[in-house]
Amino acid sequence: MENFDQIFTLIAENEGISLNLDILETGVINIVALIAILIYVGKDFLGSILEKRKNDIITSVQDAEERLNEANTRLSEAKKQLTQANVIINEIKNETILTKKALLESDASQSKKDLTTRFNRALATFRSKERQIFLEIKQQIIFLVLKRTALQAQQTFGPKTRATSLINETINKLEGDLL
Repeated sequence: MENFDQIFTLIAENEGISLNLDILETGVINIVALIAILIYVGKDFLGSILEKRKNDIITSVQDAEERLNEANTRLSEAKKQLTQANVIINEIKNETILTKKALLESDASQSKKDLTTRFNRALATFRSKERQIFLEIKQQIIFLVLKRTALQAQQTFGPKTRATSLINETINKLEGDLL
């Protein structure tokens, strides 16, 4: 900051900024000559460097274009593979659904068969018990009828031997039909 202030102080002391038009004193000819010599001498050197740089840039651009084309090719192949994978996934999903349906139908069919078998067994057991109970009730009824008949016969005929033999004969005749 101090140097900056000194510049303005020097300008103020020397009566401002002015343009020096003396060519020899300013060295413009020297500078122009130096630039001309540099251009003349460095033209081949600088030209070869620029040409090399130009070729490098062209090669780099061509390589980048080739990589871009390869990347686009790989991208299109990847898209095709993705489409194929989606098709395969959909096929697997459909097959899975069909397999699940088949398994459920098989399970339902097997369950239906099992239930039918169990129901038939239960029905057979029920019918067997029904017959058994029916036979027991039939035997009870026959026993009660015979007992009542025997009591009525004894009351009617008394302790007579003929009544006892009649009752025994009737029981013997009916015995085969009752069971």
